[in-house]
Amino acid sequence: MRRFIVEAACVLACASGAHAAEVSVAVAANFTAPMQKIAAAFEADTGHKAVLAFGATGAFYAQIRNGAPFQMLLAADDETPARLEKEGLGVAGTRFTYAIGRLVLWSAQPGVVDGKGEVLAKGSFERIAFANPKLAPYGAAAMETMAKMNVLERLRPRFVQGENIAQTYQFVSTGNAALGFVALSQVMVDGAIAKGSAWVVPGAMHEPIRQDAVTLGGGKDNPAAAALAAYLKGEKARAIIRSYGYEL
Repeated sequence: MRRFIVEAACVLACASGAHAAEVSVAVAANFTAPMQKIAAAFEADTGHKAVLAFGATGAFYAQIRNGAPFQMLLAADDETPARLEKEGLGVAGTRFTYAIGRLVLWSAQPGVVDGKGEVLAKGSFERIAFANPKLAPYGAAAMETMAKMNVLERLRPRFVQGENIAQTYQFVSTGNAALGFVALSQVMVDGAIAKGSAWVVPGAMHEPIRQDAVTLGGGKDNPAAAALAAYLKGEKARAIIRSYGYEL
């Protein structure tokens, strides 16, 4: 009897594994921490596995156009998924907004950034970092913010530009730049700024950072891709997304 139970359990496990699948996902660098948590929960809840790659949305676009085998893209904007869909590289009807990003001016040191961002006008720092605005929507939002505050040209000699938002965060966290524009999700833990000093940039200072996802051609018939898209719309994933400062 015991042998029968063990054999039955093995059959059930194998049957369950047979239905599990993997999906290769290109993820905007600003969404690294929440997506790592979501992927772990997704695998635990569904059996499917999300294989993640993190980087700049613009760089992913170029890679996908050149045949990179990603099956899903979680972009840092809404334009890139729409463009891929229009070009036939994204599956029509699968695009949706999974988060709205927030920009923050941040320093790893306490007392450097004030609560209104007035440090930008005072200019009492040597370097300010932000992501490449041609590749990263958060970089474009940083440029918009500085232009709106009339400090763009004055600060230009102090610019340090990261290839993506992850490298920008590294510049600031290591002190290579005194402060910089990063994603709020990179510095927020459990709903609060984890360390340093920060100014959360009001949404009116730049165009909304709508972050869209789209299933790519290679994921059209992949059950894991469909399951992940549904999971991102579910309450468990949305709670994780909110906890990192994103709006929905």
